[in-house]
Amino acid sequence: MSNADMTDQAAAGLGTFERLLSLWVALAIAAGLALGSLMPGVFQFLAGMEFASVNLPVAILIWAMVFPMMVGVDYGALRQIGERPKGLVITLVVNWLVKPFSMAALGVLFFEVVFAGLISPEDAQQYIAGVIILGAAPCTAMVFVWSNLTRGDETYTLVQVSVNDVVMVFAFAPIVAFLLGVSDISVPWETLILSVLLYVALPLLAGLITRSRLIAQGGEGAVSAFKDRCRPLSILGLLMTVVLLFGFQGQVILDRPLVIVLIAVPLLIQSYGIFFIAYGAAKAWRVPFNVAAPCALIGTSNFFELAVAVAISLFGLGSGAALATVVGVLVEVPVMLSLVAFSNRTRGWFPQ
Repeated sequence: MSNADMTDQAAAGLGTFERLLSLWVALAIAAGLALGSLMPGVFQFLAGMEFASVNLPVAILIWAMVFPMMVGVDYGALRQIGERPKGLVITLVVNWLVKPFSMAALGVLFFEVVFAGLISPEDAQQYIAGVIILGAAPCTAMVFVWSNLTRGDETYTLVQVSVNDVVMVFAFAPIVAFLLGVSDISVPWETLILSVLLYVALPLLAGLITRSRLIAQGGEGAVSAFKDRCRPLSILGLLMTVVLLFGFQGQVILDRPLVIVLIAVPLLIQSYGIFFIAYGAAKAWRVPFNVAAPCALIGTSNFFELAVAVAISLFGLGSGAALATVVGVLVEVPVMLSLVAFSNRTRGWFPQ
C-alpha cells in the first residue's frame, strides 16, 4: 500500500465531525470567552469546585475522554512493550533531557532579550519561572486524548505515561529547583497523586472491567464497536473542557491581551519545536506511527494542574509565574489539535 493510500485510508476513518474538529474548538474557545464574560458568577463557582488544585468538573470531562482509550488497552500485550523500546527512549530523552532546558532557554531569550522593552525585569523573572515549571511537567491525562485522535497504540501509550509519571516523582523537583536556582521545591503530592488516580488508575480499572465484558460478549469486534460509539462523546468532552478552561480565564485574557500574547510566543515555539524533535527522531528510527505520534505528543503536552499548583505555592495566586502556567493551559489545546491533524496527514511517513 502506498503512502498516499494509507493517508487516504486514515482520513476515511475520521467522521465529518472529527474532520471539522478545529472549527468546533474555535467555536468552543469563543463560547468560553463569551460565557465567562456574560456569566462570571457561574464560572467562578465551577472554578471553585476543586480539590488539591484539580478542578473537578474538568477532571470529570477528562476522565470521560480518557476512558474509551483505556478500554482498548490490551493487557496481555504489556509484557511485549520491552521488545519495542524505541518509543519509550524518545519519550524519556525528550521529556527529561531536552524539554525543561529548552523551555528555560526560550524563557530567558524572550523575556530578558526580545521582550525586554515591553515588560519589567521583575515580571520577566516571574514569567521565566512559570514557563520553566510548565516545561518540567510533562502531561499525564490529555495525552490519552491526543493519542486516541491519532489512533495511537493504547497499550504503548499507557506504558509511556506510566513510566513518565514514575520519573516525574523523582526528577520534577530537582530539575525545577536547579533551573530556578531555588534550594527547595515542595512538590504538591496531593495534586500529583490525585491526578494519577483520576486520569490513569480509575479509567484503567473501568476500562479493564468494560473490556473484559465486551470480549466475553463479542471479542475484539465488540471492543472496536464500543470505542467507535464513544468517540463522539469523547470529542464533546474535549469541547466542553475547552469552554470551561477559556471561561475560567476569559477575563484575564480580555484584561491583559498583550501579556498573554507575549507569554504565548515562547510556549508556541517550544511546543512545536519539541514535537518535531521527537517526531523527527521517531521517523529516523523507523518507529511505527501508532507509537511515534503518541511519543511526540507526550513531550509536547503539559501536566498543567501540577504546574499551576507549584507556581501558586512558590510565587502566589496573582503572580506572573502562575499566569504563565495558565497561558500554557490556554495555548495547549489549539496547538495539540494542530499537531494531531499534522500527524494524521503524515502517518504515511512511518511503518504501520
